[in-house]
Amino acid sequence: MTTEMERKLNCLKATSAWVMASALCLVCPIASAAEINQPSWRAQVIELAKANFKHSAWGFSHSVRDYDLAKSLARQDKVELDDDVLFAAAYLHDMAMFPDWQKPGVDHADHAAAIVDTALTGIGFPIEKIDRVRLAIKTHMFNREPAGPESVYLHDADALDWLGAIGIVRTFSMIDSNGGQPDARKMVAVLEDYIKNVPSHVISPSGKILAIERNAEAARYLSQLKSESSNLNSL
Repeated sequence: MTTEMERKLNCLKATSAWVMASALCLVCPIASAAEINQPSWRAQVIELAKANFKHSAWGFSHSVRDYDLAKSLARQDKVELDDDVLFAAAYLHDMAMFPDWQKPGVDHADHAAAIVDTALTGIGFPIEKIDRVRLAIKTHMFNREPAGPESVYLHDADALDWLGAIGIVRTFSMIDSNGGQPDARKMVAVLEDYIKNVPSHVISPSGKILAIERNAEAARYLSQLKSESSNLNSL
């Protein structure tokens, strides 16, 4: 009887220990291998971008989307990218649009490419990859000619972010809420220009397909907008 009682107590103790361990895992989940091995320089780049790149159209969230979409397009095309290069370029490509890094009279892509090392040196970024980061940043605009896989897919992701529903949100977010310029009609013209000119500059196979889909979405929206605003006359 004593032996049976001891056995039951031991089982109860083991069960209790398992329940407590499970609860602790829910409160303090064990980091995945990917999280453990994540280079600390990425966290520093994210911190820099999140703290400083604040704009409704080309702020931090735009960089996040560019990075995610570039990876998705490359995966669909079965193209391997250097994720260090893509990550750094995606998060820092618009840095020269912001006051601390702007240079009057110099295109933001060119200046960001020239100074991106100031954000990556000394934080653990593999500096031998810096030239590929510069190239991707320099050619990220839709009307430029990228070379190399990271450059191509960042370029396409950045172009596609001006199309579709997200392109509409970004474009209209720049309307002056006080009634000045740019006004709604001006930004409709900008959106129409994107619809007309951006898709032909998309290079990747998966990007071309997505450009058609997003362009159709934006075109439908503009058609509906015109029908509800007397062909923009009451906008």
